Amino acid sequence: MPARNESIASEVVAAALAGAISATVLYPLEIVKTNLVAKDDSSAEDKDDNNGMIATAQALYKEGGVARFFRGVQFSAVQSSVEKALYFFSYTCLKQVHSTFSGGANMSTLTNLIFGYAAEWSHLPVTLPIDSITTAIQTSSKGDGTFQVLMAMLSSKNQKYYNAISAYYLLCLKPALQYTVYEQVKTVWLRSKSRKALTAVEAFALGMVARTVATILAFPFLRAKVLLQTQHRQHNDTIVDTPPKTTTRILNEQWNRAGLAGLYQGLSPELARGVLSAALMLMIKERIAEKVQHAFSTKS
Repeated sequence: MPARNESIASEVVAAALAGAISATVLYPLEIVKTNLVAKDDSSAEDKDDNNGMIATAQALYKEGGVARFFRGVQFSAVQSSVEKALYFFSYTCLKQVHSTFSGGANMSTLTNLIFGYAAEWSHLPVTLPIDSITTAIQTSSKGDGTFQVLMAMLSSKNQKYYNAISAYYLLCLKPALQYTVYEQVKTVWLRSKSRKALTAVEAFALGMVARTVATILAFPFLRAKVLLQTQHRQHNDTIVDTPPKTTTRILNEQWNRAGLAGLYQGLSPELARGVLSAALMLMIKERIAEKVQHAFSTKS
């Protein structure tokens, strides 16, 4: 049992630290992505994702300079840290339960997906409100700072912190797909090399591939989530009481507006940020987990 507790502890500590670091380092890309994804119009600049990304970044810089690209970074770091810690805590516990009842047999791809999906739901009660606050701060066009936006949200009677929960019925498959691809390929690769851990370069490269696959498959639901979180806001950032939309309705509207381009608006910055974030996070996590596990082993 101590070995199991040490394994869980190393995974949680490593994931929490790696999540916070990667979220902070790549936060400017997160700001650009969120603002581009939140646009719900058919302007010409949005039809070309690369042009839309550049135009969005330029507009944000004119609005608040370099500081605009770090507005709300503390919330994003906390959210990412809690999300990764709870995800890997749940995922590692599920893997160990499976190992106990299966006699140590390797998990199938389907089992890996199911465990990843369940682990993703485990952190949403805590992280979804933080995500809602972060999105509001990121997309606020006022000159107000983080504190003013936060107070406005907390004092609003119309603010619904879980109104994007429906998007997660399928969006939860994103990390499940990402870590399933990562774990499956990692297992095969390490077995072929007769090693117990990936090198930093291997973890980085494998993290990029896994995140790319997961992002492309799940992105329409990420777009729906952001639009659900911002649907109560008008251009002047006044929160109004409007009839809520559903994930299905938003996806249908985007498809009718611009087809696949509408569903995948903002994909370029999300791929850039997400792929680098996953690769960086998994690379850091592998190194920290190895150090933490070694520290536990040394003490025992």
